[in-house]
Amino acid sequence: MNSRTRTYYTESQKALMWERWKDGWTLHEIGHLFDRRHTSIQGILSRTGGIRPPDRRRSLAALSLHEREEISRALVTGESIRSIAARLGRAPSTVSRELRRNGGQEGYRATHADSAAWDRALRPKRCKLAENRPLARVVADKLRLLWSPEQIAGWLKHTYPCDESHYVSHETIYRSLFIQARGALKKELLEHLRRTRGMRRSRHYTQKTAIHGQIADAVSIRERPASVEDRAVPGHWEGDLVFGSGSSQIATLVERQTRYVMLVKLDGKDSQTVVSALIKNARKLPQELYKSLTWDRGTEMHGHKRFTMATDIQVYFCDPQSPWQRGSNENTNGLLRQYMPKGIDISGYSQLQLNAIARQLNQRPRKTLGFHTPAEMFSERVALTS
Repeated sequence: MNSRTRTYYTESQKALMWERWKDGWTLHEIGHLFDRRHTSIQGILSRTGGIRPPDRRRSLAALSLHEREEISRALVTGESIRSIAARLGRAPSTVSRELRRNGGQEGYRATHADSAAWDRALRPKRCKLAENRPLARVVADKLRLLWSPEQIAGWLKHTYPCDESHYVSHETIYRSLFIQARGALKKELLEHLRRTRGMRRSRHYTQKTAIHGQIADAVSIRERPASVEDRAVPGHWEGDLVFGSGSSQIATLVERQTRYVMLVKLDGKDSQTVVSALIKNARKLPQELYKSLTWDRGTEMHGHKRFTMATDIQVYFCDPQSPWQRGSNENTNGLLRQYMPKGIDISGYSQLQLNAIARQLNQRPRKTLGFHTPAEMFSERVALTS
């Protein structure tokens, strides 16, 4: 029977681990770096939920090892506490407390006292959500509504501008979720995050790359007017397909200025079906609020010229393998996965059900809108056009 030996890592190795994790390396890639299994790396990172613990530093007010050695030597020569304190530039009570904690004048040892002080300093600071239970309940309620930690933090500041007791950073919320030792938020709330996982990952961890086809007469995104680029005027949309199991899919559309979302039911992913559904959807809005559409280079938009002829809406196409050029749409697709997790069959959703999901997305506050909602912003634009 083989016994598995425990793997130990030095502090410098752990520091390198955290650097690579921050850079977006996978557990397997970091494991190869140390010629170890990925599970041993996960064991280190998961202790703090994938969030790097802060580097420990001694307080400037604390006694140093050098000062403790001075105390030890002075005791041997019979100096008084007041004399030792005066030489160190410390209060006599500081020296007296140091001796009382560490064996008294007879049993004091500098290295032992220094090590004990370092161990006592490990006591963690109690986090705000653990101390403020009413605030923790508000945060938990919003998480159950599928709000992101950043949306919650921004909404609290927007809603209670003069009450700092209601302020909490999104980082504190994430840490309270992923570091369960804090005892502030229940682990079950992790299920309501946009991406459900046991550890927090770097934003560099993955990048979606789509399959891009050759589109005849495609107009490049680089030819979009400046007013579209800087989101100066409403009516310019970004679109994409979101896929489920069994070849099921829907179309997602996001207005660039207001981040307003529309979801379109599709009965197939061929160009004829997709373009026909997009034409039908486009006729629901006035021309002033639907002037252009930016899409990925997927083959479902081969019929873009038919779409433009039927709606007078110009279609622009992203550069190959550049999904970030539709950043608003990519972000929305990530939010949508909270309602439609990967792997489920989405063909059974009716258009009414999709409209209900879109309504929930549009009623969530967004940081980029000053924590107003897309619904509020889009309604203002509709009022201006009517």
